[in-house]
Amino acid sequence: MQMSSTRMYRDGALVDQGFPAQEVGDRLAADDRVVIWLDICRPTGDDLTLLAEELGMHQLAVEDVVQQAQRAKLDRYDTHLFLNTYMVRLDAAGGLTDNEVSAFIKPRALVTVRYTDRFDIREVLARWDESVDLASHGVAFLLYGLLDTLIDGHFSAVQQLDATLERVQAAMFKQGPSGGAAGGGRGGDVGGVNEMDRNEVQRRIFLARRDLVRLRQVTLPMREVVNALMRPTMHTVDEAMVPYYQDLYDHVLRVIEWSDSLRDLNTTMLETNLMLQNNQLNLIVKQVTAWAAVIAVPTAVTGFFGQNLAFPWRHTPAEFIVSLIVTFGLAIALYVVFRKKSWI
Repeated sequence: MQMSSTRMYRDGALVDQGFPAQEVGDRLAADDRVVIWLDICRPTGDDLTLLAEELGMHQLAVEDVVQQAQRAKLDRYDTHLFLNTYMVRLDAAGGLTDNEVSAFIKPRALVTVRYTDRFDIREVLARWDESVDLASHGVAFLLYGLLDTLIDGHFSAVQQLDATLERVQAAMFKQGPSGGAAGGGRGGDVGGVNEMDRNEVQRRIFLARRDLVRLRQVTLPMREVVNALMRPTMHTVDEAMVPYYQDLYDHVLRVIEWSDSLRDLNTTMLETNLMLQNNQLNLIVKQVTAWAAVIAVPTAVTGFFGQNLAFPWRHTPAEFIVSLIVTFGLAIALYVVFRKKSWI
């Protein structure tokens, strides 16, 4: 296993790390007081075969790792548990990316499997190093650090989506008559875009909706995952670690409730944006109709006097002056009336 990381704890103290993955099985067999963590990034078929043979992983769990794109879940087998979950991030462009992480949970070993290094495992290591006082709880401690990092990523993602929707919502009401941002304020600044037209606002609303749907698919099953781990029948989390897992459960519930409220807000924003577009269209139609009326009156006057092809020298000067006064007078009067009614 070329891309692997290892750690070994004995009686709650870190005693070794960076040793070959092939030694995991022998070390577990040699000392029943040790707890080992093994991380495999981009595993090959031989790596997974070795994992199944040396550590006794169930073939169905190994197949779930090979197939990938599994839903977040916790499966129970005779000798171990199998956890599948996701780390989510918002990239620089504001889109949601998810990286699948699988874990085999044995009484004295935790094996994590990743197919990409975009999930930085150093975050988990830092979380473990910050909570060394919990290391005596073995696998429950290792699993807590992993889940805490993943769920914090979910929380951060929904928080950033909330901020993005707030900025888009502000930009929706910063639109001028032409559809661009008005006033030169910062309300139209969303994701580095200083001015957004209606189409851009609508596009970002749809993108946020897509990300919220994906986030819900990832976070909703985590409620059952964390709840199942706290059950005594799983023999994974001891009584002292239950409050920490209860805290994880509360965070999962908050992320789910927050994402649900954002989905409702996103739907409302989409409907509001469509309503604003309809209002803008009605305003344009009203303006075009008003200008058509202003143009139609001079046309009617000149047509009535037979001036559609006439020239001043073919009539008396008085007739031409009167027709000009009537034409422009009516046109100006209509313009003033429409202007007072805000039709133009």
